[in-house]
Amino acid sequence: MGIIIKPLVTEKMTALGEKLHRYGFIVQKNSNKLQIKKAVEEIYGVDVKEVNTMNYAGKSKSRFTKTGTVKGSANSYKKAIITLAEGETIDFYSNI
Repeated sequence: MGIIIKPLVTEKMTALGEKLHRYGFIVQKNSNKLQIKKAVEEIYGVDVKEVNTMNYAGKSKSRFTKTGTVKGSANSYKKAIITLAEGETIDFYSNI
């Protein structure tokens, strides 16, 4: 598995992609911006202008059941927002 784990396909990211040529990806936690840029350019064949990254911590979750409280946490992850050069697009739906 490479640097990019999966693309983010949400309403907000789709709107950003159409309007501002920005696309979101879930990436490995130990990757840096240069590695992310190179991976996106190789996979999708586009020219990346800018990379912004953000780390999300796993939120703690708890629920009450008949046998007591169950505690756990959601996974932590790193998200990258890619800005492409003018005229470049990524089509996530072509393989469907």
